[in-house]
Amino acid sequence: MNWKKHFGIVALFVTCNVTAQQQYLFRNPELPIDQRVEDLVSRLTLEEKVKQMLNNTPSIERLGIPAYNWWNECLHGVGRSNYKVTVFPQAIGMAASWNDVLLKEVASSIADEGRAIYNDTQRKNDYSQYHALTYWTPNINIFRDPRWGRGQETYGEDPFLTGKMGKAFVLGLQGDNPRYLKASACAKHYAIHSGPESSRHSFNTDVTTYDLWDTYLPAFRDLVVDAEVSGVMCAYNAFQGQPCCGNDLLMQSILRDKWQFKGYVTSDCGAIDDFYRHHKTHPDAASAAADAVFHGTDLDCGQEAYMALIKAVKEGIITEKQVDVSLKRLFTIRFRLGLFDPLEKVPYSNIPISVLECAQHKELAKRIAQESIVLLKNEQNLLPLSKEKLKKIVVMGPNADNKDALLGNYNGFPTHMLTPLQAIRERVGNKAEVLFVEGPDHVDTATADMFQKWVAQAKGADMVIFIGGISPQLEGEEMPVSKDGFSGGDRTTITLPAVQTEMMKALAAEKIPTVFVMMTGSALAIPWEANHVPAILNAWYGGQYGGEAIADVLFGDYNPSGKLPVTFYAQDSDLPDFNSYDMTGRTYRYFQGKALYPFGYGLSYTDFAYSSLQMPKSCNQTDKEIKVEVTVKNKGNLAGEEVVQLYVSHPGQKVLTPLTSLKGFQRVNLKAGESKKLSFLLTAKDLSCVDENGNLMMLPGDIRIYMGGAAPVAALATPLKGAEGTLKCVLPQKK
Repeated sequence: MNWKKHFGIVALFVTCNVTAQQQYLFRNPELPIDQRVEDLVSRLTLEEKVKQMLNNTPSIERLGIPAYNWWNECLHGVGRSNYKVTVFPQAIGMAASWNDVLLKEVASSIADEGRAIYNDTQRKNDYSQYHALTYWTPNINIFRDPRWGRGQETYGEDPFLTGKMGKAFVLGLQGDNPRYLKASACAKHYAIHSGPESSRHSFNTDVTTYDLWDTYLPAFRDLVVDAEVSGVMCAYNAFQGQPCCGNDLLMQSILRDKWQFKGYVTSDCGAIDDFYRHHKTHPDAASAAADAVFHGTDLDCGQEAYMALIKAVKEGIITEKQVDVSLKRLFTIRFRLGLFDPLEKVPYSNIPISVLECAQHKELAKRIAQESIVLLKNEQNLLPLSKEKLKKIVVMGPNADNKDALLGNYNGFPTHMLTPLQAIRERVGNKAEVLFVEGPDHVDTATADMFQKWVAQAKGADMVIFIGGISPQLEGEEMPVSKDGFSGGDRTTITLPAVQTEMMKALAAEKIPTVFVMMTGSALAIPWEANHVPAILNAWYGGQYGGEAIADVLFGDYNPSGKLPVTFYAQDSDLPDFNSYDMTGRTYRYFQGKALYPFGYGLSYTDFAYSSLQMPKSCNQTDKEIKVEVTVKNKGNLAGEEVVQLYVSHPGQKVLTPLTSLKGFQRVNLKAGESKKLSFLLTAKDLSCVDENGNLMMLPGDIRIYMGGAAPVAALATPLKGAEGTLKCVLPQKK
């Protein structure tokens, strides 16, 4: 064979083929996206179309379309890739910052790192999982019950806070280019989904129309309508007897019709298989896949169910044109990401790999880790600790030297990270001896001899810093964990594991001064600690700078400003049945008991005072906005930040309304002795309530406005400080 002649023919064929591909209309970046999508879809066979509706789509070589795996994660930093990336605090920790402006910056930096990885892998022809630009984040499910192991992935229990933080994340991730998405965000899990993990593939929930619109849907509406999120993930469970991914009300009436969502919907992974395997609502894959597509689920995270669409089309269960509707939505996203355009046309295609863990991103990670830490107790101003006065510090506990507890779940991996123990040692340097005493594990019991040994090692210490709580190895997504207090990723009790309380009791019995640092993804019941340990910090899973942020707060290099995005209950009996999605008795909005630490709560090393609340005396439906002003003063001797929170309640109403609802918040930085006047604008929507039919309406009567540093609920022995007033809603008289 004449090899030179043969290779010449091959080269000529390849050149001609590439040239031909470039002539396709869908390759022309000057044409409207819908026209390009129409052209591309028209060139595909039925089998090719169906394979493009799986999360791991194969290449279509004859058209020059490379493989693409839709599944990627960036919950708090680019997740699960082989690249070293910036790791921010777990989502629940970032929510505790109550800083949506900063969160938008965080999301933008994550998108930059994701683009850099995508650009690098494309050059290497690496189309494997966790390298794409379609991120299945954020998780905006309402954290209705602290026993849910995945609550750590959310922004907490409140629809307003969740909506604000979720919108900020979406806007930061997707960018502001009028033509191209920097990355594609995805609001999940739609909807009414928050455990239990053990039954998530099969459980059916049926909430009242009131709870649906008052609690479970507002944040999704905020992201779909206001933030124009490009993707939505439908949940595993069923709602009112229909799987969420094939639900008439959720998918058609609300998402596509009422909210006019134009983006793509992906199933949760394996959720379409659940139709016929677990929900038993469909006899086989073909009927399940067709029904999901009918309802607007465009992508199957899976490699089995949607392949049956070929059979479904051939048997007349669904038409190829109906398949095309979903396919066009999917390709529209890929075109909006610039995946079919010349690199010089896409502004994000030149983001270099050097942006990973750059100085700016690491500074953001450190700042939001600091802002996430919540000071729960500080008796007699024990904190901050003095680096000058302490000569011997004992650091103890299961999270003291545990990097896994900093990383949370759905995480990436940084190049460098200090555990709390390492950060404390670095912080005090040679000014004090820092001794590590391992102490008890998270859960496993310890003998009396072991407690005696650990106490003996701690004797003589000027301070013990016990760093405990729980970890992502105990709570999370559908986990094979079965330990006392934990099952399948969820918790069977909200109580801090008993062995840790016993350890702190043993230290207290010997009068060894102790600070308790909790790391957790959810609320913990710590009634003994709240009464007996003089200082308590809640540090969540703080990301790569979580250890350093703990040291910053302990030693006064940062004045804590975090606020709880969830209620900390005192005991298990405060909670309704975990399986019930009824909101009665749940979260600060409907819980009538006494919380250990209320929603929005968090102390500072300084004191803030609220005064001069100003607002109109009345309002009506014609008012577009109501202005509310309050003066906040730093009464202490240290500069500090306060998260000023505005709550609305409707006392005396005969219809169901929340006890109180968050409707605004702002961070304010005040020097010692400084005062600032803050303004809030309340819309008619903010002053309205959801009726039994799910409609927003203004109710005649008093509206109570409260401004303070936490939710105005039954809480601590010391009354919460704030300012409040009453606005009278007057509805226009009917003629």
